[in-house]
Parts: sequence; structure tokens; C-alpha cells
Amino acid sequence: MSCEQREGGENSQNRKVTDFYPIRRSSRKSKTELKWEQKKLIDDLITNGIEEGMEVQHIEGKGRAVFATQCFQKGDYIVEYHGDLLQITDAKKREAEYAQNPATGCYMYYFQYLCKTYCVDATKETGRMGRLINHSKNGNCQTKLHDINGVPHLILVASRGIDKGEELLYDYGDRSKASIAAHPWLKY
Repeated sequence: MSCEQREGGENSQNRKVTDFYPIRRSSRKSKTELKWEQKKLIDDLITNGIEEGMEVQHIEGKGRAVFATQCFQKGDYIVEYHGDLLQITDAKKREAEYAQNPATGCYMYYFQYLCKTYCVDATKETGRMGRLINHSKNGNCQTKLHDINGVPHLILVASRGIDKGEELLYDYGDRSKASIAAHPWLKY
């Protein structure tokens, strides 16, 4: 047998599969690609203030509430808790100002991000729905931090499957005696 035949030349009996079938690449995306695309989609929704799949309704004796107008799967992005992003010292000053007027509701959400304490102050009335989602210890949403270019954004994601027509709820996490005394509904 000649060298050419042994190395897979034209007369070789040992041909490669690719000699008969073209090379095909998978069109499936890697987990990294899928995560990047999902992050980019959420970045765009947050940046553009897009809030879909929800509507505000009035509930007698409760006030405004946000309801799903579509189904959400566990882990789906729901909405941003949108407001002014403050460092803790500025947030405490604002909170003291708000305390002077009992009619001002508390829409301040404190959180830790990269070893710093921040606050999203959503007290100012806007058309955004994240601030209107009510409390429940057994809510169907949960908060999550979402980074866009080093800036933290507080978002709500589905903690379980949510049906169309269901009220969106999350646990505010406030268990202080003073808060529960002022707002007994925090117990539930």
C-alpha cells in the first residue's frame, strides 16, 4: 500500500464521514448566549421604561393594586421598582422629610449592592407600576438586583407561575414592631 493510500488519499478505503456529508454546525445557543440575550432584553425594558403584561385596578378597602394581564413563568421579569437611586445618607434625609407629613406614603426600598447600602425612593407619584405592587408574605413576585453598566436596578421577577388576572404581590420584608404597629397588614 502506498503512502498516499495509508494517509487517506483518493484510493483509500478509510474515508471520513465529512467526505460524504457536509459539516453542520448546531444552531442551538449556549447557556452563556441565552443569559446574555435575556439580560440585554431586561436592560432594554428597564432603560426604555416598558411595563407590559400588567394593569392597575382599584380594590375597595385596599386601594390600587397591580394585576397580571398575561401569564408569567417562574423567573420571568415583571417590572422595575423605579424611583430615585440614593446612597443611604441622602435616603435617610428624605425619609426624615417624608415623616413630617403623615399623608406621604413610604415607597423607599433599601438594599445592599457591592458592600454599599442604597435606596430606591419611589415616593414620587409617576405612571410606573412597580411602586403599586402590594405586600404579601406569600407573594408571587420577589425582588432581585439587576446591574446595567455598574448601576443597580431593583426589579421584580415571578417567584412562581402567575396566571392572567392574578394580583401581583411581594413581601416587603419589613418586620419592625413600629412598622407593624403603623401598618398591621404587614403581618400577612
